[in-house]
Amino acid sequence: QVQLVESGGGLVQAGGSLRLSCAASGRTFSDYVMGWFRQAPGKEREYVAAITWNFGFAYVVDSVKGRFTISRDKAKSTVYLQMDSLEPEDTAVYYCAAAYGLRRTDYGKRSEYGHWGQGTQVTVSS
Repeated sequence: QVQLVESGGGLVQAGGSLRLSCAASGRTFSDYVMGWFRQAPGKEREYVAAITWNFGFAYVVDSVKGRFTISRDKAKSTVYLQMDSLEPEDTAVYYCAAAYGLRRTDYGKRSEYGHWGQGTQVTVSS
């Protein structure tokens, strides 16, 4: 059974950095896409970034481009989200997700991800 466990959230001042980790277990993740989503209070869960497990092709949404970086370590079976120059608008619960055989055009669709972690809170103070 696939398990995704996020860690690394916390409270940080605007302009600071955090690195989120997602430890993945339960199977091999060949041909999987690993994604990060976030959900702010009162808002829908939104796509932030995705990476292909096999080749490490990485994508981030425009609103975080240049500030967030997604990566993965296959040996540690872990996906990371490095977040720099954080802004109060980045405050949210961040979720790791996994999807098998996802088409590039579907990376941002949360309904396509079959496995989710429990989330980790990120709070950015102004």
